[in-house]
Amino acid sequence: MNKPEILSPAGDFECLQAALDFGADAVFLAGKMFGMRSSSKNFDRDDLKKACDLAHSMGKKIHVTCNILPKNSELEALPSFLEFAQDIGVDALIIADPGVLEMAKRYAPKVAIHISTQAGVTNYATANALYNLGASRVVMAREVPLSDIAEIRAKTPKELEIECFVHGAMCVSFSGRCLISSYLTGRDANHGDCAQPCRWKYHLYEEKREGQFFPVEEFDGGTYLYNSRDMCMIEHIPELVAAGVSSFKIEGRAKSSYYTAVTTNAYRHAVDDFYAEGENFKLKPWIKEELEKISHREYSTGFYFGYEPGQTTDNGGYIRHYDAAAFCEKSIDDTTSVISQRNKFCVGDTLDILPPGGVPYNVKCISLTNEDGEQVESAPHPKQILTMKSDLPVPAGSVLRRKREQ
Repeated sequence: MNKPEILSPAGDFECLQAALDFGADAVFLAGKMFGMRSSSKNFDRDDLKKACDLAHSMGKKIHVTCNILPKNSELEALPSFLEFAQDIGVDALIIADPGVLEMAKRYAPKVAIHISTQAGVTNYATANALYNLGASRVVMAREVPLSDIAEIRAKTPKELEIECFVHGAMCVSFSGRCLISSYLTGRDANHGDCAQPCRWKYHLYEEKREGQFFPVEEFDGGTYLYNSRDMCMIEHIPELVAAGVSSFKIEGRAKSSYYTAVTTNAYRHAVDDFYAEGENFKLKPWIKEELEKISHREYSTGFYFGYEPGQTTDNGGYIRHYDAAAFCEKSIDDTTSVISQRNKFCVGDTLDILPPGGVPYNVKCISLTNEDGEQVESAPHPKQILTMKSDLPVPAGSVLRRKREQ
């Protein structure tokens, strides 16, 4: 079996660059319409073309999401978008709706069709039917265990690729299809506009005792009835490969370039190590530790190994041990680099550096100079450009992090 693809998310061009620099084989992203993440900046037509050109220049691919469940009023604009996607060289379209599938075959026949997790593929009969309709890949429903994925792999054509989520947020829904947000807020989750009411804090009321609430469980802050853990499969690369997964998909098109860089780098190293070491493979501790350095909810393995407690009912918050301090724009010499600030840090701080494709290490910030040539003691302004002196080199494209005080 070929080495699985690392498929990373991009909500904007900075995330795209991070994904490509840190080891993604392909990136999934959306145009301004038809994608399931309306909160992301996303890509206009000019940026979509630039994204394809950049990825292809690096030998990598672009997958564009057309995975909303469209309304009648949205269909008129779809043929033009599909034709444009083919013209600029998009490698695949991610589709959930059978009507969109038929239109893609008509207006973008040269572009591969990947069936979205929104379609709810849970068995080999459906996977075969979609293959016969023209799909070259199916993205498994998130509730499918690895044992079933292995059976689907065995009972489908070898040309049909299987893509699975390996990391990121989970939904309390069937294959991502949810109506809670529509009911409570009028924001349609199936158009990428979910208000995430599954993360809200809930209390129980009795109708005749207005104003009195009764906790569902004994938490003073309320109970988070639906709050799902994040998925993390970094410790189970061999099992995913054995099940026949063709593409490891990292969730997070609404997340930061820092998140994209760290997760992509971790899974890139884990997969490469597994293929290099074979039966002797053992996940390096630093790789697992990397995924504790991003903002996340408590981790789980989802439904891959059967039932696992997947909800965190006592809080709806994130775990944050590190902040992204800056990105290195360019390296001038072994001790001097130009950086773009993301969160405040100071001269004298120890910074955790993650170079593109590399292993993390620490440097000390010795001095900072602003664009006016003035020495400053800290980097307090968002995206401020600074020249930093450090005790060790910081390669261009590196992520600079600062550990939070506990």
